[in-house]
Amino acid sequence: MITIETLLEKIERAKDLDFGTIFNESIELFKKVWLQGFVILLLSMLLMLPFYILMYIPLIAMGVMDPESLNNGGQPNLAIMLPFYGLMIVFAFFAMIIGVGLKAAFFKICKNKDLNTTANDDYFYFFKKPYFGKTAKIGAISFGLFIGSYILCFFPVIYMVVPVTMINVIYAFNPDMSASNIVKASFKLGNKKWLIIFGLTFVSGMLAGIVGAIMCFIGILFTSSFSYIPAYFVYKNSIGLDDKSEIEQIGKGE
Repeated sequence: MITIETLLEKIERAKDLDFGTIFNESIELFKKVWLQGFVILLLSMLLMLPFYILMYIPLIAMGVMDPESLNNGGQPNLAIMLPFYGLMIVFAFFAMIIGVGLKAAFFKICKNKDLNTTANDDYFYFFKKPYFGKTAKIGAISFGLFIGSYILCFFPVIYMVVPVTMINVIYAFNPDMSASNIVKASFKLGNKKWLIIFGLTFVSGMLAGIVGAIMCFIGILFTSSFSYIPAYFVYKNSIGLDDKSEIEQIGKGE
């Protein structure tokens, strides 16, 4: 297992990345993993369905039983809306945990497809022992980082998108590392490569949305995962996918 010291050293010595190269590589890999990306999105929706129901049923029930209770002189009834907003926060919290687990699994699938490795597509790898607790912890940390950014207004949220995006990738390929070290390495890589990661994420997300819209919007279900793939190549080209030390590689003539 790669140590945090080795990981940070690799990030520090990471070469410059080329936007066009990574973007083109992402397109080629997307051709291989678009179906898995679609499955990831469907699983996210299905796993979040119970939380959707829990969030909206009380509101719907109150409206059906007494529609006037939903407003007070044309204003929302805070006695009803505050619990609803509280449930929205709970919903976002669990959505983050589910997102961490599924995206980390997607990145492992990306690696297998990229390297033409024969392996099953295990979408629930990070929800099994011994990783479920760590997945929940990393999801909670990511959620806390975003909440803190929102409290500090808009611009910190823009900054936070990059390191939180890299948390999922680093977790995918270093699952035995502690949650705190995963976050530490994510901020290290995110800060060092912030501009290119943000640019790749923004452009790929915009392109996925445009292509999905052209496909009568239903296509977004198939194209949305494209926005995740550049982060995989940032990790691959900055850190590498081989966790052997340089000494071991030299010793084997690699």
